[in-house]
Amino acid sequence: MNSIDKIPITKIQRASKLVSTGAKVGVNYLKYYSDKLVNSEEVAKKRLDENNAEDIYDSLKKLKGSALKVAQMLSMEKNILPRAYVDKFSLSQFSVPPLSAPLVVKTFKKYFGKSPNEIFDQFDLQSVNAASIGQVHKAELKNKKLAVKIQYPGVAESISSDLALVKPIAMKMFNIKGEGSDRYFLEVENKLKEETNYILELEQSQEIAKACGHITNLRFPKYYKKYSSERILTMDWMDGVHLSEFVALKESQEVRNKLGQALWDFYMFQIHQLRKVHADPHPGNFLVSEDRELIALDFGCIKEIPEDFYTPYFELAKKDILDNKKLFRQKLYELEILRSDDTQVEIDFFSSVFHEMMLLFTKPFHEETFDFSDEVFFNRIAELGAKYAKSTEVKNMNGNRGSKHFIYINRTFFGLYNLMHDLKANHIRIGDHTIWSEDFEATRLVS
Repeated sequence: MNSIDKIPITKIQRASKLVSTGAKVGVNYLKYYSDKLVNSEEVAKKRLDENNAEDIYDSLKKLKGSALKVAQMLSMEKNILPRAYVDKFSLSQFSVPPLSAPLVVKTFKKYFGKSPNEIFDQFDLQSVNAASIGQVHKAELKNKKLAVKIQYPGVAESISSDLALVKPIAMKMFNIKGEGSDRYFLEVENKLKEETNYILELEQSQEIAKACGHITNLRFPKYYKKYSSERILTMDWMDGVHLSEFVALKESQEVRNKLGQALWDFYMFQIHQLRKVHADPHPGNFLVSEDRELIALDFGCIKEIPEDFYTPYFELAKKDILDNKKLFRQKLYELEILRSDDTQVEIDFFSSVFHEMMLLFTKPFHEETFDFSDEVFFNRIAELGAKYAKSTEVKNMNGNRGSKHFIYINRTFFGLYNLMHDLKANHIRIGDHTIWSEDFEATRLVS
């Protein structure tokens, strides 16, 4: 893969790149209309999606930063985007063009006043992984193998302008209208800014690793403050294969369930005990070691869960709430899904929509064990997503509803469900979050 020597960092440069991409998409649509004259609608639409996904991703991977991070987030929405976009945008998780060696050296000199070879005994100037915000290099110091993550230049500074460019598209895509919509974009902007703060990531990584170190079959790298800065993060090199590569291997069901249980326990402990969670659960952030243990990486995106959101959110999963129309609507108001200015038509409609969704999405929490390889369950999720994506009623109503905390908590659960499904984990002990305590491991083993 060819490296790059510079990244567009000014607002004008980045906007110009997106405009040129828009022109390519326009040409693709002209081809699409011609294609429909000689081929079926299905064939023409598939080709249009593939061409657009290719051109859009080609532009975003050169911009890097928050623009590419948004593509990465969208790649997890398998039930919203056409398959061509999911496949192409998924590459942003760990496979994009890396920075050139001179740019890597320049970054080190900016933050340490030295080149990487003056700091480490060995340093590979060719990255081993390159994603949306940074890339990883292999290094060695005192016979210890290290992974060094370097952030792309200009990423932190371009977040606000990038989001301003995509905001109109997002508002139309998710039907967000009226006052209050800025809170959603501010939530995303703040999280993206946190992800570019590698000192914060180092602190979060150490905190999560210490708190979750007791969970069976789960490992974390050690982080090194002395060799880290705002834009460079150094940690242990962890040998393993990316989860996306592992799931394609012929592995025993026992191992898949072991890894799936570790993943589930990791997330449930964070959510219910720590009240903060690794909110970026995509395959690029997990490795599987040779001895078949799960390795968790990249703690730049940590979402804290406030009590006034946590309580009603998980009460919606309770059967007695789901079965009580009045209590269910009360929780929808607490979570800002229903609004004080809603008409009766809107109240009835959104109450019905979210009740149908919650009955399906919370199904794992109503079982002692759950089969995440169940294609019927995931097909129903896909069908429900498609149903409301095409709904004219949804399009005609204000989509500006729901607490801002839904953005990253829902993203966490959708990502977690997808990872569990990819693993084909079919016998996962769910546990009861109401009785989880600091002695988590004992509780899980007893259950």
